Amino acid sequence: MAAAPGASPGGASPGGGAPFDAVLLAGGRARRFGADKPAAPLGGRALIEWAAAAVSGASRLIVVGPPRGVLPGAVVVREDPPGAGPVPALRAGLAEVRAPRLALLAADMPFLRPAHVALLLDAMGERPGAVLVDGEGREQWLAGCWRTPELRAALDAYAGASLRGLLGPLGPVAIAPPREPRPAWYDCDTPEDLAAAERLL
Repeated sequence: MAAAPGASPGGASPGGGAPFDAVLLAGGRARRFGADKPAAPLGGRALIEWAAAAVSGASRLIVVGPPRGVLPGAVVVREDPPGAGPVPALRAGLAEVRAPRLALLAADMPFLRPAHVALLLDAMGERPGAVLVDGEGREQWLAGCWRTPELRAALDAYAGASLRGLLGPLGPVAIAPPREPRPAWYDCDTPEDLAAAERLL
């Protein structure tokens, strides 16, 4: 299968560990945004392109959402039914994961970089996962890295609809990235958030 654009040879992780795949959740209804949020332009690129660049070292890039034509190397799948929420979207994306680890990201985080993903991958150690926390210490469940077998087992046993309910019990290590003018955890939930991101760029 085609690797993600800019993928490392052989799919090695940025930190030199086991390979990883990437799952970008890019569906949903985006009620607060009022448009196709992942396709929204920012700094000359679509939001989803910024997210994909953060996982350029992935062996396999899996996008859960409608085809948009901006990531030709990606595997595109849909949750059933479309817009059903993050847990069904993760289920659809995880079915395409082949690597022993994966990065799970939202498609609206323009300031996440490969160094942040490498930090998460390295921090996992023997734990099931690592998750980014924001400036107030809150877990960002759509900015994390996970061991594929543990995540599959948890998803198989989970009947709920909350990512926190699914991922929290796995006990991931919480990672606070260095404080930067452009926070790694920043997401664009509204047009105002997007405008603020444009100013930060």
